[in-house]
Amino acid sequence: MNLRENIQACIEKEIQVLRALDYEELNRAVNAILDTRNRGGTIYTMGNGGSAATASHMVCDLAKGTSEALGGPRFHVECLSDNTPIMMAIANSFCYEDIFVYQLQGQLKPRDLVIAISSSGNSENVLRAIRYAKAQGASVVGITGYSGGEVKELADYSMHVAINDMQISEDVHMIFDHVIMRVLSKTKSIG
Repeated sequence: MNLRENIQACIEKEIQVLRALDYEELNRAVNAILDTRNRGGTIYTMGNGGSAATASHMVCDLAKGTSEALGGPRFHVECLSDNTPIMMAIANSFCYEDIFVYQLQGQLKPRDLVIAISSSGNSENVLRAIRYAKAQGASVVGITGYSGGEVKELADYSMHVAINDMQISEDVHMIFDHVIMRVLSKTKSIG
């Protein structure tokens, strides 16, 4: 079976989406991540499904690769999607919509940053955490797809993929993670 045309069409669509990104807004978001590190804040990431995997991967890349390359103070990062037992305990005792906000309560400081990953932009558990973060004076980077939903509206910084396609949104979100790592890792003078 020759799937070359289908493969090429998929890749060309991804390239088209990448070319349409708002690079100035991406720049603002990457600077917010760096500023959080420089002021000693903690970065919290979160997401559901494939977005949870991206949130976890982002923590790995910031805590190890980017921190090592920059030298100086390391990134303080935590993925709220990584601890399955605590998420299930919260969901069981309260509700699934509280799995992220509960973990932030009593921990989040105004100098911190929440990175909320939701392709739809409408995941209630992510939205509850964002509302709490903003009420505490913390900043929010929203990483979204589709129209961006409420996450895009509430976020201080937006890394948005304007396409109605879950897989392409998730692909580009992972690219965002690696762009953050590569850009910051190559810029020693900013540490």
